[in-house]
Amino acid sequence: MTAPALARLATLLADTTRASFCLALLDGRAWTAGELAGHAGVAPATATEHLHKLVAAGLLTEHRQGRHRYVRLADERVAHLIEDLAAHLSPPPAPPRTLRAATVSAALARGRTCYDHLAGRLGVAVTDALDRGGLLSRTAGFTLTPAGVTWFEAFGPLGPSRRPAARGCLDWTERREHLAGAAGALLCRHFLDQGWVTRIGTGRAIRVTPPGTEALTDLLGPDPAWTSPADGAVAVRVGAGRAGLVDGGQGDDGVGALGDGLVAGVAVEVGGRVARVDHVDADAGEELGVHEGEHVDRGLAGGIAE
Repeated sequence: MTAPALARLATLLADTTRASFCLALLDGRAWTAGELAGHAGVAPATATEHLHKLVAAGLLTEHRQGRHRYVRLADERVAHLIEDLAAHLSPPPAPPRTLRAATVSAALARGRTCYDHLAGRLGVAVTDALDRGGLLSRTAGFTLTPAGVTWFEAFGPLGPSRRPAARGCLDWTERREHLAGAAGALLCRHFLDQGWVTRIGTGRAIRVTPPGTEALTDLLGPDPAWTSPADGAVAVRVGAGRAGLVDGGQGDDGVGALGDGLVAGVAVEVGGRVARVDHVDADAGEELGVHEGEHVDRGLAGGIAE
């Protein structure tokens, strides 16, 4: 690697549209140029131009199927490069305040796929549990113990591969390493195939299902990452007042226990009108569907947050 080559690579990624494409492709799936254009909010012709550059640099691969052109990250090394760069970013000064941004941010932090393995709080918690159970050693890098090899091969063959059986991948939300490599890919694939985790929408965010909670507890022991309900709720303004934080709605008025250190303003009551929605947790949002200007004629079982 020479200095000019490194500079060219940095320049290639120093573009908002191309960076957006790379982050989207961390879900490990193939996308069409049109899908990526819609995701990044650019014209199809603009997307095509950017994709040509990424493919030419070896960061993406492409294949055609009928009239469609699909692209994906070239390999696991590219995925680690993108994830590692994201992990070195400074945290934003304040949490996102729009409904969509906060929903996506909270869901990704809770659990997501990083190319072909688990990431976020879920991925780090699974890695910690494997370490506690003597299945993974992190003394000198990531290695599977003999017991770990046997445990993983119960889910499928690790098989001969150029990629290591286990390696650490720095998590950009948790700032700690989660399990990657062949073992990480095998585990993620098994969790998805068994329905223990499921994707939220079409992005990278995933959540643990009720059967997954039971299965992961049996396999790895209890952990808040798969035994606790999803954090977050709905932030709203009602009339001229502001809703205080409610961890879990109870009763028809949706009022629950106040979070630590937060002062209640007004709670959302049945019959009120939502003047503003600041953010909504992914799972709660899917269930509650609270929107600006909506007349609240039911309790908010998912809770209300400031």
